[in-house]
Amino acid sequence: MAVVRYFAAAQEATGRDSERRSEATLGELRRAVSEEFPGLGGILPRCAVLVGGARVDDDTPLGSDDTVDVLPPFAGG
Repeated sequence: MAVVRYFAAAQEATGRDSERRSEATLGELRRAVSEEFPGLGGILPRCAVLVGGARVDDDTPLGSDDTVDVLPPFAGG
């Protein structure tokens, strides 16, 4: 099971810092969390979603030792 870490607005939308997920690919994970957390579904398309620190496509398989970071866009100066 991959570990998914939520940051900033994604953390607020899910109510958690992290969780373990069993989806087989990044695309499956994106769909599942969008359905489970409707507030996250609204911002997820604008988020950087990294697997092991890299941007990958939705067909990327997720392994038990993978870390997925969900990073909403940050503003600041």
